Amino acid sequence: MRVAGPTPQGHMTPQGHMNVPRHVAIIMDGNNRWLKLQGGKGLDGHRAGMEAARRIIRLCAERGVEALTLFAFSSENWRRPPQEVKGLMSLFTRFLQRQEVAKLHENGIRLRFIGNRSRFSAQLQLLMRDAEQLTRDNPAMTVAVAADYGGRWDIVEAARQLARRVLAGELSPDFITEDTLQGHTALHELPPPDICIRTGGEQRVSNFLLWQIAYTELHFTNTLWPDFDASDLDAAFADFARRQRRFGRLSEQLDAERCEGLR
Repeated sequence: MRVAGPTPQGHMTPQGHMNVPRHVAIIMDGNNRWLKLQGGKGLDGHRAGMEAARRIIRLCAERGVEALTLFAFSSENWRRPPQEVKGLMSLFTRFLQRQEVAKLHENGIRLRFIGNRSRFSAQLQLLMRDAEQLTRDNPAMTVAVAADYGGRWDIVEAARQLARRVLAGELSPDFITEDTLQGHTALHELPPPDICIRTGGEQRVSNFLLWQIAYTELHFTNTLWPDFDASDLDAAFADFARRQRRFGRLSEQLDAERCEGLR
């Protein structure tokens, strides 16, 4: 996995898929609305959402995606009803206690958690650390789970780390660049997302990966997260493949570079 930087228009995967994004970010929205439509109760919507996450991890791995970042629980989600938050924490804990992590490990998938862990229980923090430790060297795909995460929090944390280095005399403020700050963000070891998919019909990024998605393609779908399946994922990838990623350059420049590369 290469360090962050603009990525080309997808890549050819070992599975033969063309124009597959290297890094996919997903805002998983719509569990509660799905629950209301189904006439369910309690945490059934979130359980269905967890099953959708399992499905999409598998599908992304099959398609040759290198990194997948899932927005599981935002900094703002603590404001939800206490019973819902408690239930979500219970589901999260059970997920990490069961064979889910072992299955990811068997398939060569590396698991990462990004966000402010201090508000989670000691048990949950330990389970997160254990999952990361077990899967840390897996090469097939990285799955980053954003939990108690906010894009503004991420940038502030990076600024705090840089400030500490300056105070310690390790770094001059004059040498702080975009790359320096990037190196202190939560996903510093991954390339920026090529595409950010939001399910559930809303069209906003909701404080997700604000630093990282500066040049990310955005794809919005009305499909509620528990219903998001292979056809929805492939539609998002097809949308991505149709777009021209210029990173500030002209179309003519990209065409010239492409022709030069074919020589």
